[in-house]
Amino acid sequence: MTITMHWHDWLALLAQYLMLSMLSVSGAITTVPDMHRYLVDQHGWLTEAQFTSSVAIAQAAPGPNVLFVGLMGWNVGLNAGGGIGAGPHAWLLGLFGLAVTMVGIMVPSTTLTYFATRWGHRNRERREVRAFKQGMAPVVVGLLIATGWVLAAGNVTAGVPAWRLWLLTAVTALIVWRTRVHLLWLLGAGALLGAFGLV
Repeated sequence: MTITMHWHDWLALLAQYLMLSMLSVSGAITTVPDMHRYLVDQHGWLTEAQFTSSVAIAQAAPGPNVLFVGLMGWNVGLNAGGGIGAGPHAWLLGLFGLAVTMVGIMVPSTTLTYFATRWGHRNRERREVRAFKQGMAPVVVGLLIATGWVLAAGNVTAGVPAWRLWLLTAVTALIVWRTRVHLLWLLGAGALLGAFGLV
């Protein structure tokens, strides 16, 4: 996939991730639906496969789960440079895209978190602080459900009944909620089901 990006597109991408950083309650994964809307639906800078693969690979890899943001930036940069086989120019644009998205998603939320946690720790016994923490729990759960919905909807393939994918999503959510099974086991099980063409 090859796309054309100008300096204002890169600035818009940075601005989008700066905004998403401030909305990333409980982690960047909760902003996946809006990233999908912006990168795939609105601008077409990533394909559906590139988007979902970026999330899946970063979630399966060791390290912070925010790495999927860097992979998305890398893919946008590679697409702007003509693809992975286009040579050093594409690789440099990939690195630039990675830097743009990671700076955008990390700087505002990290700065806010640093100052807010210091204040919250000093005032942890205040009624407002306790109420805020309790009120954020349903917001986080709702954002995670929306993320699962976008990822499941983007992976419906021809020849495979969609109900299987939705059932797998629901069962996985139930297992995560009610057990202590490690997420890598669930990712492995999903990979096997996909390899056998069941989802």
